[in-house]
Amino acid sequence: MTTELRNTEFHIRARDGAGAEEHGPYELDIDPGRTADGDAAPRYASLRHASLRILRLPPGGSHTFATGDSEWIVLPLNGGCTVAVGGDSDTPFELSGRKDVFSGVTDFAYVPRDAEVRISSAAGGRFALTGARCSRRLPARHGPASGVPVELRGTGNCSRQVNNFGAAGVFACDKLIAVEVLTPGGNWSSYPPHKHDECRPGEESELEEIYYFEIAPAHGSAGLGYQRVTPSGASSRTGRGTDVLAEVRSGDAVLIPDGWHGPSIAAPGHTMYYLNVMAGPGEERAWLICDHPDHGWIRDTWPDQPVDPRLPLYEAPDADLRPSLNETVEAGPRPSLYEAPDADPRRSPNEAVEASPRPPLHDAPDARPEAHPEDPEGDAR
Repeated sequence: MTTELRNTEFHIRARDGAGAEEHGPYELDIDPGRTADGDAAPRYASLRHASLRILRLPPGGSHTFATGDSEWIVLPLNGGCTVAVGGDSDTPFELSGRKDVFSGVTDFAYVPRDAEVRISSAAGGRFALTGARCSRRLPARHGPASGVPVELRGTGNCSRQVNNFGAAGVFACDKLIAVEVLTPGGNWSSYPPHKHDECRPGEESELEEIYYFEIAPAHGSAGLGYQRVTPSGASSRTGRGTDVLAEVRSGDAVLIPDGWHGPSIAAPGHTMYYLNVMAGPGEERAWLICDHPDHGWIRDTWPDQPVDPRLPLYEAPDADLRPSLNETVEAGPRPSLYEAPDADPRRSPNEAVEASPRPPLHDAPDARPEAHPEDPEGDAR
């Protein structure tokens, strides 16, 4: 199969097959779904676990959907909204949202499987619904913007900013892992290329992934970027062999059921944003990755370079003093909803920068003893 044909399958262009006639209010609707036999629907047969919908609401608009067998996070891309879960007295959640993905961290709402959810917006806006098939039903919760760890990864032209709102070990979900990445124009992120397409306990997680892109306009141009995915040994054994070279623009998505992925390249002058949605079949919710053996050496060059001075684009706001709605999940031997990831004694690509008197991006809350161990290789995103 040619790369062009592979792109057709795995590169979902803005509004490609996602018009009002087919998906109602969704600009993008990436949900494997199930046939009567329990198999994935043909259009997204490559995905079994992860879902993404982009919902646009006009001023005063609302939308109701059933969560089915998936858990979801409602994440404002621009604008704010109210999220109500049927039969849940602790909702609705009022999400302040943000102007756009390039201007600030946002609050969000977690909604469980087997529920009916209503999203409404007085002023209108666009909202990402990030989903994962799951077995446990956790309580609906509000995630404050102040609790989102804002992190810088890489240095030099590999510098990027990561908003870890739904990372493993940060916010409690059953299967869903989701983060936002911002890459200044001209930089490479999701680099070195890495994979997480087979289960190797303690070394690699089996996670499929969706990348959703927005590109900041500049000088009257909408801008663009590039995404690469190449077959891995695991993907070759399954016969899938995902192979994508995609020119991505705002509203596009790239599906990554398997394979080495990266780099994600931002065109000079245009900041690239992407939302990562990950989920898999494993019992442990963890993001463990394997670097491509031909390119992993690039990490060794990072301590000798400064972080791109354009970063951070923004930081998390001051602490939200509203009462937490997360205590019911905290009661068991579960990771805390917001906790600082453990330090990685083996590798710190930003060590040279941290040694300077640069203040931290924000103060992370204390980690609990029962915290879920973070990915020791978590610098690639």
